[in-house]
Amino acid sequence: MRDHAEIFQALADETRLRALHVLHRLGELCVCDLEAGLEITQSRASRHLRQLRQVGLVDDRRDGAWVYYRLADDPPPAAAAALEVLFARLKRDPLAKADVKRTRAERRSPCC
Repeated sequence: MRDHAEIFQALADETRLRALHVLHRLGELCVCDLEAGLEITQSRASRHLRQLRQVGLVDDRRDGAWVYYRLADDPPPAAAAALEVLFARLKRDPLAKADVKRTRAERRSPCC
């Protein structure tokens, strides 16, 4: 029961929902890409991504000094159906669309 509560607490934040949607649409991204695309600070992006990682919604990998995030390959069963509904709804959301467009335009290669 506690795991379910932690997952849904993580999903109950607009910034984390926005980050999940961008990762769903664009795939793996560096923290700096999400920072620019969501127009938030690096520390805020990192804090939210850490919370999503702790509940199993995103995975990360290090490449030197950079940390890249992607949706978890195998999210917790309690979250899978919720994410499916969430992503279907956010596909039509103006802010979510703008986040994806901005992140795509701001995407840095190589990162930072």
